[in-house]
Amino acid sequence: MDKTIRENTWLAEKQTLSPRASFSEKSRGRLLPEGECPVRTAYQRDRDRILHSNSFRRLKHKTQVFLSPEGDHYRTRLTHTLEVSQIARTIARALRLNEDLAEAVALGHDLGHTPFGHAGEKALDEVFPGGFRHYNHSIRVVEVLEKDGRGLNLTFEVKDGIRCHTGGEPADTLEGRIVRLADRIAYINHDIDDAINAGVLTEEDIPYTIRERLGFSKSGRINTLVVSAIENSADDIRLDAGVGQAFGELHDFMFDRVYTNPVCKGEEVKAIAMVKWLYEYYVGHPASLPPGNMEAAGDEGPPRASCDYIAGMTDRYAVKVFEELFVPKSWIVL
Repeated sequence: MDKTIRENTWLAEKQTLSPRASFSEKSRGRLLPEGECPVRTAYQRDRDRILHSNSFRRLKHKTQVFLSPEGDHYRTRLTHTLEVSQIARTIARALRLNEDLAEAVALGHDLGHTPFGHAGEKALDEVFPGGFRHYNHSIRVVEVLEKDGRGLNLTFEVKDGIRCHTGGEPADTLEGRIVRLADRIAYINHDIDDAINAGVLTEEDIPYTIRERLGFSKSGRINTLVVSAIENSADDIRLDAGVGQAFGELHDFMFDRVYTNPVCKGEEVKAIAMVKWLYEYYVGHPASLPPGNMEAAGDEGPPRASCDYIAGMTDRYAVKVFEELFVPKSWIVL
C-alpha cells in the first residue's frame, strides 16, 4: 500500500531532523483524539488552524508598543507575530529541529493579547479575579474560545510552547524554547525601529558598546543574535555569554528610553482606564455580553465572560464600544 503524503513527511523528518527534534509522529497528541490528515502532520494542521482562526486575524488591529500610531510602518501584534515566526523558523531549520512546530507556536503565541498591548493586559490583571496573563489567555483562546466554544484542539507541544513563551518554566520542546528567544529578538529590535520612526531615539543613542557587540543596524543585530543561538544551542537554546550580556543591556536601555517613555506610553493611562470601565460595565450588565462568551465562561460567570470578551477586542473596536457605552451622543433636532 502506498504511503500517504503525511507518512512520507514522517519518514523525511526521521532522515533529516536532529535526534533532539520533536518528531510529529511522536506528538503527545490532542485533548480530543482525531484521525490523522492524509497530507499534513499534526503540527502542520495546528499551524493552519491558527492561521485561519478569528483571533489570528484580529492581531492586525492590536497594539504592539505605540498606541494607535499614525503611519503605515509601525508594527502591530500581527506583524510582530510574523517576525517571530520568521526568526524561529530560521533557527529551527539551522538546528535541524521541527520547523513546523516552531512556526505553529510562533503564530499562536500572542493570540490571547488584549487591545492596547501591555496596557490592556495590565488593566485586566488589576480587575479580573486571579489576575490576567496574555500567555495563559492564549491557551484559553485555543482551548475554549475559538470556533464558537469548541476550541482548536491543538497538540500538547504547540500549547506548551504558547504557554511558556514568556517567563516561567521553559517549554518542554526545543522548538518552544526557540520561540521564547525569537519573541525577544523580534520585539526588542522592531521596537527600536518603531521608536526611531517615531523620533523617540536614534540609532546612535544606543550605547556604542552594545552596538559594537550586536551590530549597528536592526538587521545586523538580528543576524548576530540568530547566529549566536544557532552556534551555542548544543543541548538547549541559548546565546553565548558576551552576546547574551549585550542583549540584556539592550533590553535595559529600551526599558529606560522607550518602554517607559511618555511619548510612547503617554496615552496608556487612558487605555487602562478604558479597559477597566468596559470590564466593570459588562460584569454589572452581563446581558449585554455576546451569548457565546457567557456560555464559554460557564460556572465562572460574568467576570470570566467579561474578561474573555474584552481581551478579544481590537484597539479600535474597544474604542468604538467605549464610545457607545459612555460618550454622550449628539442631539438630533428634527
